[in-house]
Amino acid sequence: MAATPQKPAAATPRRKVSRHRGEGQWAAGHFTPLNGNEQFKKDDDGLNVRTRIETIYSKRGFDSIDPNDLRGRMRWWGLYTQRKPGIDGGKTAILEPEELDDKYFMLRVRIDGGRLTTEQLRVIGEISQEFARGTADITDRQNVQYHWIRIEDVPEIWDRLEAVGLSTTEACGDTPRVILGSPVAGIAADEIIDGTPAIEEINRRIIGNKDFSNLPRKFKSAISGSPLLDVAHEINDIAFVGVNHPEHGPGFDLWVGGGLSTNPKIGVRLGAWVPLDEVADVYEGVISIFRDYGYRRLRTRARLKFLVADWGTEKFRQVLEDEYLKRKLVDGPAPAQPVERWRDHVGVHRQNDGLFYVGFAPRVGRVDGATLTKIAELAEAHGSGRVRTTVEQKMIVLDVEETQVESLVEALEALDLTAKPSPFRRGTMACTGIEYCKLAIVETKARGSSLIDELERRIPDFDEPITININGCPNACARIQVADIGLKGQLVVNDQGEQVEGFQVHLGGALGLEAGFGRKVRGLKVTSDELPDYVERVLKRFQEEREDGERFATWAARASEEALS
Repeated sequence: MAATPQKPAAATPRRKVSRHRGEGQWAAGHFTPLNGNEQFKKDDDGLNVRTRIETIYSKRGFDSIDPNDLRGRMRWWGLYTQRKPGIDGGKTAILEPEELDDKYFMLRVRIDGGRLTTEQLRVIGEISQEFARGTADITDRQNVQYHWIRIEDVPEIWDRLEAVGLSTTEACGDTPRVILGSPVAGIAADEIIDGTPAIEEINRRIIGNKDFSNLPRKFKSAISGSPLLDVAHEINDIAFVGVNHPEHGPGFDLWVGGGLSTNPKIGVRLGAWVPLDEVADVYEGVISIFRDYGYRRLRTRARLKFLVADWGTEKFRQVLEDEYLKRKLVDGPAPAQPVERWRDHVGVHRQNDGLFYVGFAPRVGRVDGATLTKIAELAEAHGSGRVRTTVEQKMIVLDVEETQVESLVEALEALDLTAKPSPFRRGTMACTGIEYCKLAIVETKARGSSLIDELERRIPDFDEPITININGCPNACARIQVADIGLKGQLVVNDQGEQVEGFQVHLGGALGLEAGFGRKVRGLKVTSDELPDYVERVLKRFQEEREDGERFATWAARASEEALS
């Protein structure tokens, strides 16, 4: 009898095998350019554009500039095109770059460690008045930013800056940006260790070196031996924080992987203690990891914080030790929590040599060239040849005799540069905003200045430390996520149904004491016009509901949504 025919077995569906493209890591063999930025960097190192600026663009004018130089490589020398006047925030994400570009530039002067001589400050002020229509903002990364710079004037500006030891080298771009440092390094009476020699060695070894001039994206750095934790170390790609090792003495605790923008991350400790004379070696090792293993496929994942998050601290430290340093790092302690909330060094303080330093507060970092020149003159008239910028958009005059302090404070006050600011003047920070920035959606500097005046008038008895950070877009240049009150610029709808400038509100962020990101209340947005009313309302509720000694950030974390609205 014939066998019954068997039904053929159903074919097993074949799985589609897709080859992972990788993350563009050089160390994994992914050298093929994966986006436009990687292509123009491969075509020509950003540092090479200086020659074209000096020999071609400054002579033939703005229209002669190659687009990849204009919106790419020129950043390696601190140059960004600024926003064309009259373009509202609703068009920021709609227009093409060439439609947003003005024929003028923002030029950033890098001031590593915030260290300036009065001669250097005077030159910065003179350049501002002669070439930048008086602009000269102090940034929250200790730099000075000019606006209205013409390409024709750039070589002359470089000559003047470099004649006094200043530079715009790698002030922007996919490079090692300015190195933040304690503005009172070497002179503070409570300093754990002076990081200045390390900053100088890193500058000598790394800045302008083509081995490190093509990174996946920007690389932000900070070094401070101050117990105030005064360089926002938690939100830098790499940071060295002063600590005392129980066996080895003063040195630095190593942090990596911090950063804000649209994917904020607090940096993490590697648990390693680094002596002063090894800081530059460790810095070079970490920036080399970023260069070789950093993600280059997508710009949105090209910061070191994403690699650190994926690897974890144990692997990151192992790769640093085994592949780059060729030795083990010493385990070390974490930094102590600061005892003070303010870490901007504003006010009058005694130095370790018996002299005094005087920290003062411009309005939201907004100064001008004439004012900077006057500050240099005042400092010299009161016995000082050194000034400093801080990461809170403040300034400091060093080396003042006790008999000269009161006179200096009064002279600064006459320039609206107070050493005794209200909490609102002291704690309000603002980014460049729509006035000049092509990414911005709302105005920030004038808004911040008027908010200070309103709050001083409405709540004159408020005496708690408070930070109010105002940003013109989501990129967090003004550190909105780590402020008590962080304001992210966006377009909102007012009561009349009109689309107007406004802010999404973040509440209760902090650095230093219990560092963390602010809370977003569902649907909480305010128009620019409503901002003073909103901030006044929230601060008064804080005054009413706070427990003894409670900080705003702690209260905001536990407060009801109704209290925060």
